[in-house]
Amino acid sequence: MRKNWWKILAAVFVSASVIGGFMGPVPVLPILNETIRNVYFHVPMWFTMITLYLISVIYSIKYLSSGKPEHDLIAVESVNTGIIFCFLGLLTGMQWANITWGAPWPNDPKLNGSAIATLMYLAYLVLRNALDEEQKRARISAVYNIFAFPILVVLIYILPKMTDSLHPGSGGNSNFSEIDMDNYMRPVFYTAVVGWILTGVWISTLRYRIRLLENKANKID
Repeated sequence: MRKNWWKILAAVFVSASVIGGFMGPVPVLPILNETIRNVYFHVPMWFTMITLYLISVIYSIKYLSSGKPEHDLIAVESVNTGIIFCFLGLLTGMQWANITWGAPWPNDPKLNGSAIATLMYLAYLVLRNALDEEQKRARISAVYNIFAFPILVVLIYILPKMTDSLHPGSGGNSNFSEIDMDNYMRPVFYTAVVGWILTGVWISTLRYRIRLLENKANKID
């Protein structure tokens, strides 16, 4: 129980945010209407993705300094899990954009930056699969990963703030937290963020443990 408390917390927080997200009250706003409930799902997907990519970068740096294959496995499985949340974020965002902006993928710098960043991390996985030698693959992919993360931050957070963007908090637009989220929505939103981040970390640890078992089985064979 002492080791699993955060997993229980993840399940409780996600369940509470889903129930509160669908059944709780939301502000009556023009254009957004009931679609503002998507903030409980779309935004936490991106926060979870960023957290997992950050963990991946940290363990890529650790691998370069230690050479331990376990650090490389944590890095790649964090990216694998982060990609899942990336696609969930894209899908929920496209649905939201289609309703509020009239198209699933309008010409928006943040959307275009997200697409480039997604391709960049998919290229990371392709690069790993293209290299056969284990240590060479781990070193090259670790260096690639370290450079990819700051580029991701620039594409998703910095560039959209420097130009016109439809997204809240970019291009002079106010954040949801400033004008649209009321005192009911904020606790549900932050509960969703924490719950999904813990869930993403949980999934990545499961993938890591599976990879360890597979590697041990391959060595025995």
